Amino acid sequence: MIRTIAVLTSGGDAPGMNAAIRSVVRTALHKGLKVYGVQDGYLGLFKGEIRELKRGSVSEKLGQGGTFLGTARLDEFADIEVQKVALRNLKIYGIDALVAIGGDGTYRGALALSKHGFPVMTIPGTIDNDIGGTDYTIGFDTALNTIIEAADKLRDTSNSHRRCSIIEVMGRNCGDIAVWTSIACGAEVCITQQTGFDLDEVLANIREAAKHKRHAIVVVAENYVDIEELAQTITKKTPFEARATVLGHVQRGGRPTVRDRVLASEMGVKAVEALLAGETNHCVASVNNKIVTMPIEDALKKSEHADALNKYEIFKILW
Repeated sequence: MIRTIAVLTSGGDAPGMNAAIRSVVRTALHKGLKVYGVQDGYLGLFKGEIRELKRGSVSEKLGQGGTFLGTARLDEFADIEVQKVALRNLKIYGIDALVAIGGDGTYRGALALSKHGFPVMTIPGTIDNDIGGTDYTIGFDTALNTIIEAADKLRDTSNSHRRCSIIEVMGRNCGDIAVWTSIACGAEVCITQQTGFDLDEVLANIREAAKHKRHAIVVVAENYVDIEELAQTITKKTPFEARATVLGHVQRGGRPTVRDRVLASEMGVKAVEALLAGETNHCVASVNNKIVTMPIEDALKKSEHADALNKYEIFKILW
């Protein structure tokens, strides 16, 4: 029987994580459970940095960005002996189950604990939207809004100077951010691992844009092409002067949007209720606007790139 649960956030922070923590805590307390928060993810679990959370512990957290519990990466958590230390710490505090909020690495850490027989539930929290099995992850919508605000401002100055703006966004292995951004800001070019990179096509699109307007926008997923080199090529071979902008970690910050707050709240409730219903080794997901659960292993096997490719087809029609 589950009487006490713990919650942690791990990996890259995402707007809405605090809303998810709040939801887990409030739901657990409503169900008569005791709740603990783990500081700095699996690192804190290994170090035993665990504290009890009350209702007031999550007051005023709903609209805050980041994660008040902190987050860290611990590659050593793949070591079984490190996992055993974490399990001992959970036992010391009398914790019966764990809710872990984060991305792919968070899921794998929870999966490792479940193989020791410990009840776990994960919630997808990452701006990249790169978790298989769920249509949306917590933080994705907020990050998009942050990026679009920047892209719109870059368009204004590019139009004034007759320039091409190359905007590098996050999403190294999953192109959702880049493709959604490209559609929303009316970009001429979108470059991701999934969509590929054809320099001749890029230059052709930009030359065509130059016939009709004073600016162009190229959106690139991080670390896929050298954007400074691309800017030089565009400047030499098109009517536009090109400038490259790396948005960087500003994409992770900010107050979560309504959509992320509600999604996080729904997922937090579902995580606690699923654990109490006897589910373990499962993750919470949003599928066709419904909050469901599925085995973590199934989620890790599913492709997280289908949406990027589907949206790219829309982008090619609209540009």
